Amino acid sequence: MLKYNYRPTLPHIQKDNRPLFVTFSTYKRWILPESARQLVLECCIQEHAHSIELHAAIVMPDHAHLLFTPLISPTLETYSLPDIMRLIEGRAARKINLLLGRRGPAWQEKCFDHVLRSNESLAEKVDYICQNPMRAGLVESEKEYPWLWRGRTPVL
Repeated sequence: MLKYNYRPTLPHIQKDNRPLFVTFSTYKRWILPESARQLVLECCIQEHAHSIELHAAIVMPDHAHLLFTPLISPTLETYSLPDIMRLIEGRAARKINLLLGRRGPAWQEKCFDHVLRSNESLAEKVDYICQNPMRAGLVESEKEYPWLWRGRTPVL
């Protein structure tokens, strides 16, 4: 179990080998252009099999949802949520700013994170994430939404 302080000053507890559901939003909830959404999705996928086992990722117009299990680092410690989010959000912000010729923050300072409890189904949470664009009325089916990635869902 890893204890850390992350952005808000409240302590967080990250359980080893437990999936994390994370939502992070754009700065002042601005709408990401489609090309920027693609960059964000690529930055999320880039961490798959490096610092995280990515189960699902979706980039909505003004926020993103990730479901992943942190991996073990070369120093035999579990990658922390703050380190993972710095990698993803930092890389995505740099790429977005370069793409759009802008400067400044791309993401709100705080994100929402939740450790899946033992009675929560990983497959159900993946489905919940992947159904987000349908619930928002953006598409009729999951297959129509290009900024969605669904990985293999392991049995816990």
